Amino acid sequence: MKNNLTHNLLTIYNLLLKKFGQQHWWPGDSKEEIIIGAILTQNTNWRNVEKSIGRLKTNNLINFSNIIKIDNQKLANIIRSSGYYNQKSKRLKTIAEFFIKNHLLTPQHITTKRFREMLLDIKGIGAETADSILLYAFGRPIFVIDAYTKRIFNRLGFLDKKVSYKASQNFFMENLNPSEESAPGKDEKLFNEFHALLVKLGKDICKKIPLCSQCPLKSECTYFNDNL
Repeated sequence: MKNNLTHNLLTIYNLLLKKFGQQHWWPGDSKEEIIIGAILTQNTNWRNVEKSIGRLKTNNLINFSNIIKIDNQKLANIIRSSGYYNQKSKRLKTIAEFFIKNHLLTPQHITTKRFREMLLDIKGIGAETADSILLYAFGRPIFVIDAYTKRIFNRLGFLDKKVSYKASQNFFMENLNPSEESAPGKDEKLFNEFHALLVKLGKDICKKIPLCSQCPLKSECTYFNDNL
């Protein structure tokens, strides 16, 4: 059964890759920029985040030490385009302090499991944000789950609508054969590209009202075949 699921998942991955090509995620010139982006993208779209990132760069604030020093209200005004800017300014300061205090921008000494636990202990950091930071900033082989992934794999017939984050993540982690090592490698690259491709599909085609005729996964999709 597991081998069949692995085959199915890799078939889906290859169909998406053929359709969309490599997505080159996550955009960012440094770990700090990727971590900041993961905070800012909560409950907003990436275009709004890009505006805030641009303003942070202009003000030399893609730097945790500088984020800690700046006044809260000034920071909030700079990231206003991201929405929930007062809340997010506090979160940026909190996570900047966390990384500086724990010397975790080069965390080779810490396991992925422990690193994740520490991130989840930070107020305002949920599983999706923590896993995005682990995968995209630190190259840890952990699969990120979001609303697009759940929607797509529910329609494909693999996941229940009310499936939990943990159960969804386990589905991918167990059937894509991740390694036990926490260092970057083939699993990290696969998880990175697969998640990015699912976001692309979810945003452009597998929307709330899906554009099934354009979908590269029609042949694999229970939803499509049930509605022929």
